[in-house]
Amino acid sequence: MKALKYLVPLALFLVLAGFLAVGLQRDPREVPSPLIGKPAPAFTAALLDNPAQQFKREDLLGQVWVLNVFASWCTPCLEEHPVIMDFARRQQRTPVLGLNYKDQPAAGRTWLQRHGNPYKVTLVDGDGRIGLDFGVYGVPETFVIDKTGTIRFKHVGVLTPAVMKDRIEPLLAQLHAS
Repeated sequence: MKALKYLVPLALFLVLAGFLAVGLQRDPREVPSPLIGKPAPAFTAALLDNPAQQFKREDLLGQVWVLNVFASWCTPCLEEHPVIMDFARRQQRTPVLGLNYKDQPAAGRTWLQRHGNPYKVTLVDGDGRIGLDFGVYGVPETFVIDKTGTIRFKHVGVLTPAVMKDRIEPLLAQLHAS
């Protein structure tokens, strides 16, 4: 009985230490998304540079595309912007769409004029509903959507050249080939 008194706390400690060890092995930028493998949410949004024109998810069916969620007030977005600019220049066959998230349209337009516009289309999401439907936690976030409109990848946080080279570009090559 005395041994049991010491074994129960030891067993609990070992279980907790195991959970901690597993948690420390994970990449905090990889936030699992329940939308991976599911259709991208339907949306209709005004264009940032032409608010009278509407754009829908269905306009992209049959194409592989990248959705980058950004805002003019987002400091990390400025950090990743050169990576997106470079990618958009090199990857002509993959349209990159911008989702100007919870931002004033004028501020979004000014930000893109100042820093460059890599987006084929920039959508206005002033109230954050589209971002909410996509499961956006914050900005920046990036999604890869396949030809059928299925979300295949989500990256939370700043895109780096390594993420583009090692994760996104190989996936895009695979999706374009299928």
